[in-house]
Amino acid sequence: MKKLNLLIFLLLPLFCLAQSTLKGKVASETKSLEWAEISILNKEGKIIDGTTAKEDGSFEINLKNGSYKIEISLLGFADYEKEISLETNTDLGTIILKENETKLVEVVVQSKKKTIEQKTDRLVYNLENNVTTTGGDALSAINTAPGVVVKNDVITILGKGTSRVMIDGRLIELTGEELNNFLKSISAADIKNIEVISNPPAKYEADGTGGLINIIMKKGVRDSWKNSTTVSYDQNKYGIYTLRDNFFYSKNKFRFSASVNGKTGYKNSKENLDMYFPDGLSTMYADTKVKNENFSGKLAADYDFSERTTIGFQFMNDRNNPDFGSDIRIEKYNTQNELQQVTLNKSFTDKGSKNQTYNAHLITKFDSKKKLSFDVDYFNYNSTFDRDFIANNFNPDMEFIDINQSGRNISNQDINNWSFKADMEHPFETFNLSYGAKVSFTNSISDVVFYNTITGTPELDPSQSNQFKYTENNQAFYINGDKKINEKWNLQVGLRLENTQTNGFSETMNQESVNDYLKLFPTFYASYKKNENNTFSLNYGKRINRPRFDLLNPFRVYINSNSYSEGNPFLKPSFSDNFEFAHSYKEILRTSVFVNLVSNGYGVLFTSNPETNTQIVTRENYFKNINYGVGETYSATFTDWWQSENTLYFLGAQTEFIKDINATPSNSLQIDFTTNNTFILGKSTKLQIDFNYSSPFKSGLYEIGYASSFDIGFKQDLLNKTLQIAFLANDIFNTSYLKDFTSVVNGVKQVYSQNESNRFVRLSVIYNFGNKKINVKERAFGNQDEKKRTGN
Repeated sequence: MKKLNLLIFLLLPLFCLAQSTLKGKVASETKSLEWAEISILNKEGKIIDGTTAKEDGSFEINLKNGSYKIEISLLGFADYEKEISLETNTDLGTIILKENETKLVEVVVQSKKKTIEQKTDRLVYNLENNVTTTGGDALSAINTAPGVVVKNDVITILGKGTSRVMIDGRLIELTGEELNNFLKSISAADIKNIEVISNPPAKYEADGTGGLINIIMKKGVRDSWKNSTTVSYDQNKYGIYTLRDNFFYSKNKFRFSASVNGKTGYKNSKENLDMYFPDGLSTMYADTKVKNENFSGKLAADYDFSERTTIGFQFMNDRNNPDFGSDIRIEKYNTQNELQQVTLNKSFTDKGSKNQTYNAHLITKFDSKKKLSFDVDYFNYNSTFDRDFIANNFNPDMEFIDINQSGRNISNQDINNWSFKADMEHPFETFNLSYGAKVSFTNSISDVVFYNTITGTPELDPSQSNQFKYTENNQAFYINGDKKINEKWNLQVGLRLENTQTNGFSETMNQESVNDYLKLFPTFYASYKKNENNTFSLNYGKRINRPRFDLLNPFRVYINSNSYSEGNPFLKPSFSDNFEFAHSYKEILRTSVFVNLVSNGYGVLFTSNPETNTQIVTRENYFKNINYGVGETYSATFTDWWQSENTLYFLGAQTEFIKDINATPSNSLQIDFTTNNTFILGKSTKLQIDFNYSSPFKSGLYEIGYASSFDIGFKQDLLNKTLQIAFLANDIFNTSYLKDFTSVVNGVKQVYSQNESNRFVRLSVIYNFGNKKINVKERAFGNQDEKKRTGN
């Protein structure tokens, strides 16, 4: 008992030393104001604590003695800010918030958030003002973020490469088409903002040459419940129906949320491929009807054991069934451009995928600043692919000659990933320190079976069948420190150590590929605030880009009778060094100059075999390059009713092939311009007109044609914003698709175009209801923004 008393005596000062209570009351000139948000910021401007005002407008926060800034905000009122020095219990008395001017348009403008906010190590994009994302999904929302482009199932930050995606700081273990399908299952209405982190700090995974896109989900107000239901219909050549529902409940120390998303319908995909072989032109045209069927759900719960400790659980499930049937026509010409043969390839693909993610986390605070968190994550992904096709040859008069090829391609893939992570935020008087560790274990099994059905009886072809097993284990540790040197200078330095072991084994080919590498990934940030109008920053970070699991499988999947795709078990990661210098003027004009050096780069090779007139899609580590560019972002409020966000990028590259692929690199300047314009037509009505243009350009092995999009969105709020009706006309002129994707390998020129129903109209209806006044025994502590997890 004496030992216990001694332990309590020794630990008690850690929890109560130099603590004081800050309290006050928020009111207008006529009444107390409930639900006002009170935020406490440290010297660096970071929110460290907060709460919401009670029914009588009062609030109370316990803080360590020191200097802070208090910010108070409430919709319809001007924000309140004040510097405070806390040395003892302090009562701020009654704080009067001034109402925004009653002029209708001005109220709307003053109460909304900035669309783009520049932080030290990231750009924050708020969706609140974007009309075109209403009724849409997370993928379309990401595509509207400044400097971010979604094209051909790849999410990139302009000039920097492929980006990985996180949700609330947790990395999604999906890439490519699978990632896009998952993001399509998330409603844009549930997203608070999107963080574009081109040079991520050391606490985040080093994977992804193009940095990270962090999706921050909305959190409900404490001691309330709400429900949002969205119904939308997209019309392209076919139609797609979407139903989404999101529910949130909070009372005292418990918070719970659930969402369900369902989508069904079809879209049309058109592809063109011209291959210029030595003995003549071969053209392919494909018309595909793609089934768009998805069902997903999410459950999350958090419980506050005390004012210092919170535990939580999250589960996400997503299922897709994108079956599709294709009609492919291949025409073969001789050197005199005379039609020699026609091949008609008809196929049906039964495709499906499902993934589920589990997360358990614990967050505990040792004081108002020090915080420790633990995360345990499990991820499972399973996909199936069953394609049945037959290709018939005809002469130019369409008289049947013979069967070119007939077969059935079946493949399955199963991926499991466990990860364990611990993070510590440990501020000191002179600087802020954070450190942590993560271990992850990945197992992937994929198999491919090919049956030749040309005789009418399926016959297994062992040469085109394979089973592939892949394991990847990663251990990481990081340390990060940031310091405010004075009122003008801020520095942040980080170092991440990652140790990775991989093993890929093809049972059919008896082929094994093993990698074991230990790498350091440093990061550095410096910012200088010259005056109130001008801020400069410089940052550097090293990144790694690991190949997707499916790209490592040496299986062969036939796209059509004379075109197939295969993986490469010997693919190795590429690395990049990223430098960026930026200037911000009044947070209106932002300029960035960046250089991105990629070594051991890998990518898709559209090679060909001139002897058999066959196209081969494979992957190789074949280049190194230097990407560079200048980006301008301009935020303007031309009038009270017209707000405009504009970006202009000039991009260039210098590429060198490090492997003999019988091709010559070429590069050219690329220009990318985007303008998003929101027009406030009244208190409840918004119109948005967006335009994007990307010029034709050459990049290493490839030449790519121009792309542009002209979109118009309209949103009407009804019944005090409980009901919203939105309309979107996307890509009105049908010009945003991939066109003239050209490469020359082995002396064979290939030109490819693909249009996946980017032109469509959408009608959405959103209904919101809930209760903001749940009776509670006591007010829970904390500001909701402080409660959200961003990777801790």
